[in-house]
Amino acid sequence: MNIVVTGGTGFIGHALVEELSRAGHDIVVLSRRPHSPTQSKVRYVEWDARSAGPWQDAVAPADAIVNLAGEPIAEGRWTSARKRILVESRVLATRLLVDAIATRPRPLPVLISASGIGYYGPQDDRVLDERSPMGAGFLAQLSAAWEAEALRAGQSGTRVVLLRTGMVLERNGGALPKMMLPFRLFAGGPVMPGTQWVSWIHRADLIGLIQWAIHSPDLSGPLNGVAPGSVTMKTFCGILGKVLHRPSWLPVPGLALGLALGELGTLMTTGQRVGPVKAQAGGYTFQYPSLEPALRAIMTRDNRP
Repeated sequence: MNIVVTGGTGFIGHALVEELSRAGHDIVVLSRRPHSPTQSKVRYVEWDARSAGPWQDAVAPADAIVNLAGEPIAEGRWTSARKRILVESRVLATRLLVDAIATRPRPLPVLISASGIGYYGPQDDRVLDERSPMGAGFLAQLSAAWEAEALRAGQSGTRVVLLRTGMVLERNGGALPKMMLPFRLFAGGPVMPGTQWVSWIHRADLIGLIQWAIHSPDLSGPLNGVAPGSVTMKTFCGILGKVLHRPSWLPVPGLALGLALGELGTLMTTGQRVGPVKAQAGGYTFQYPSLEPALRAIMTRDNRP
């Protein structure tokens, strides 16, 4: 297949491109920072995610597009300016991509477009599935606007899958390395209150879900990109400490996190208990359905970077 990937140089995208290339697909990566490929089946094309250009020529022959474009959510305090960057890097980039899809002579078979479980907003102990309603807050609004742009591709006859990801776990990116640091210094512990739910997924399973979604013609709409084994923050940190052979004894007060990070602190002090209902019903088999084996696999020396 000819597959176009936006955000293909990021934490998830880079690993996805490597896996798709190993599977024999021809990959075009749309990137603001194109570089020389290390794989023969990968080509990098420059785009600024803000304007039309020669990159549109790569969209025309594509058999599938995976849209992972977007500035990292947790890289800085959510000031008004930062929120604007988070919105524009997702909503405007997706709008531009969908506009290019609409100019194709034939419908694009499938668009896999990233979103997040922040769509559901802060929640209690109830298990949420893909039919659960939109919640409240900045992330919910951002996710809804992001998804609305992607869904426009359906007007051109494209099958659209909205991949709502949880906390993606690997050792070389995402939240996990930041969480590991205090544990390595013997100062690890849960973010209070500790009862908030963490819906996570090993990066290998997220990549597997993307590949599965590309090849599942009956699948469309929201798809929760989480493992079956959601846990509370207290349990998550307890297991992380166990795997790292470190204690989980120093709770992080939610108030202190709020003072340090502002509204961004709600990412850690609130959560959602999300289930991968569509994936399981459709027959996807998780490599890492439980947290402890997932973390142990990540810590092994021979685990892929």
